[in-house]
Amino acid sequence: MDMDEEEEETITSVDQRRVEYDVMSAFNHFVFEADRVQGANAVKLDREKHAEFLKKAFLTIPRSFSGLDASRPWFVFWLGHPLELLGELDVAWFAPRAASFLSHCQDPNGGFAGGPKQLPHLAPTYAAVAALATAGTDEAFSIVNRPKLYEFLIRMKDPSGGFRMHDEGEIDMRGTYCAIATASMLRIITPELTEGVASYVCRCQNWEGGIAGEEDLEAHGGYSYCGLAALAILGEADKLNLRAFLHWAVHRQMPLEGGFQGRTNKLVDSCYSFWQGAVFPILHDVMQRDGIDVPEDHFWMAPEPLQMYVMLACQNPLGGLRDKPGKSPDFYHSCYSLSGIAAVQHGPGLQRNVVGQNELARTDIFYNIGLTKSYGLNFYDNEEFVVNGMRGVEGAGAIRWRHDLIQLRRARSAEFQ
Repeated sequence: MDMDEEEEETITSVDQRRVEYDVMSAFNHFVFEADRVQGANAVKLDREKHAEFLKKAFLTIPRSFSGLDASRPWFVFWLGHPLELLGELDVAWFAPRAASFLSHCQDPNGGFAGGPKQLPHLAPTYAAVAALATAGTDEAFSIVNRPKLYEFLIRMKDPSGGFRMHDEGEIDMRGTYCAIATASMLRIITPELTEGVASYVCRCQNWEGGIAGEEDLEAHGGYSYCGLAALAILGEADKLNLRAFLHWAVHRQMPLEGGFQGRTNKLVDSCYSFWQGAVFPILHDVMQRDGIDVPEDHFWMAPEPLQMYVMLACQNPLGGLRDKPGKSPDFYHSCYSLSGIAAVQHGPGLQRNVVGQNELARTDIFYNIGLTKSYGLNFYDNEEFVVNGMRGVEGAGAIRWRHDLIQLRRARSAEFQ
């Protein structure tokens, strides 16, 4: 091919240029309209409008969401979690209502369904448990039938080491994460449940370095987070090719937009602020434990441009966050764009990387629930779970990460006394 010949246009390249133009227009609007006296503080996350957008959905959801009737526990999580990150969650109002509704989604034979009287499924099971953790009350924690839920997880376990999403359902990396994260939050991790999991996840790491939904498929941001986080929870992420994973992940942050794409040659999307953004603090923690030299002051990605993309290009003026300019806001993107910001605003140690006055509450990078609510899961530590002579526990990696963070905070606090 003649190197002087113009590159042939494709649908992908045309769409990419259009998105770059839209994002640059949003950036330029800020540059020309912002109060220059405020500097970085002119970049503002409109907390009140986003909180209003989310709170209104507790009472009524637009008809356009009717196709998600089998995802109702997700709505409880998608609304409750970002409100907590924003500091706008009324726990006294949220907790009893979440517990009451989700109790009706719990199947008598274990697990949670996408709605009352529906079939139990691993995705809404994770969403329900994460939402109950967000509620954070003994009443909410107590509705979970842990013995039956454990039986459900074992039924979903496949000889390959993966998990089916539901009876006779598909096996992919979502199932692995939902099963492991749920079991770890509930302190019901056992050798029986985790046997073969690490091997399965490692087989899904492809030549690009990221993790695919299934073996021999394309690496994907969502599946990569699910696979890495599942193994990190168990303390087994060092079995992956971590350097290859890091190489793939750093190339997913878009050079102009600042946000992340989910796959090679795909468009930026604000939900990957979490699915891609959260893998960096996990990788940093895992590699450091594995004796690999890691930077002391960053996670290999650029947190400020990511925050600028979300705040300048993805905020809807009437509230809610969107995928990219030109799209409508929704609860899913509101949840995961804010989760991503919360994950990357906190660098190695206790370093903060906050644009303007827009700091969010810290999220647990393994479970994606508020860090304070993650501490609250010790409720289950006081309710011992034993099955077939095996004691259920939290994943070793999640325990270590949280313990080290507590120790670091204590040490920092002692410095200023």
